Amino acid sequence: MTTRERKDGASPPPAAEMIGVSLAFRRGRETIIVLEDISLRLRYRDFVCVLGPSGCGKTSLLNVLAGYLAPTGGEILVGGQPHLGPTPRVGVVFQAPNLFPWLTAARNIEFGLKMMGVDKAGRRGRVGALLEMIGLGDAANLLPHQMSGGMRQRVAIARALALDSAVVLLDEPFSALDALTREMMQQHLRAIWGKAGRCFFFITHDVQEALLLANRIIVMEASPGRIFSDFENPLRSGPGREAGFEDLRTDPRFPGLRAGLLEMIQGNSCVI
Repeated sequence: MTTRERKDGASPPPAAEMIGVSLAFRRGRETIIVLEDISLRLRYRDFVCVLGPSGCGKTSLLNVLAGYLAPTGGEILVGGQPHLGPTPRVGVVFQAPNLFPWLTAARNIEFGLKMMGVDKAGRRGRVGALLEMIGLGDAANLLPHQMSGGMRQRVAIARALALDSAVVLLDEPFSALDALTREMMQQHLRAIWGKAGRCFFFITHDVQEALLLANRIIVMEASPGRIFSDFENPLRSGPGREAGFEDLRTDPRFPGLRAGLLEMIQGNSCVI
């Protein structure tokens, strides 16, 4: 039973929670505070986009959530349990897909399942369902060099979903793609999130991307990195929450929200 399934009727814990988390490191005699007093609850089925000026700690925040960096203060819980290091409960998708070049799409997706000891039949069924979810049911036997950049990134997303992670962290996964492929991948990702039922935590520099994808937007401020604003995206709430991208772009609220976010980010820029 996962933490999302409670037979006693009690509310499940959040997918992940950060409580007073700080991160600092030493540079000579100086202490550099990267993150300070971050408290954050990530719900199942959240699609969270994180914005902020360069140097505000967005990627550091993701690395702490992934378990790659140990916080110097505070506590992190995943599914209500202490989170002390990398674990299958938290999936990560990087800017580059980092697929094994000698393995097919299906073999890349099943790799983690195999390492976890899932039997062959279980792996085959899970991988088949994920390939269909990401729209690559006919690409199971393709090697990475035979796939486009967008296809490779979809395989990387499926690999992160394969172990039934509570949270999937995405660190600017479309930054290396051309504009047309990027928009196609944004649409794919929104559809995948809708089917997967997980929390997606997405780092981006693109305000428009955040407004199109997220139901919740976090803006960070710099020096040290803190959460400046955390709000529900009004374009993705209420009756219009599943609207298409063009409908969102033509929504009369879109220009004002975009301008407001840009102003918020620019006002929190790091002064060096």
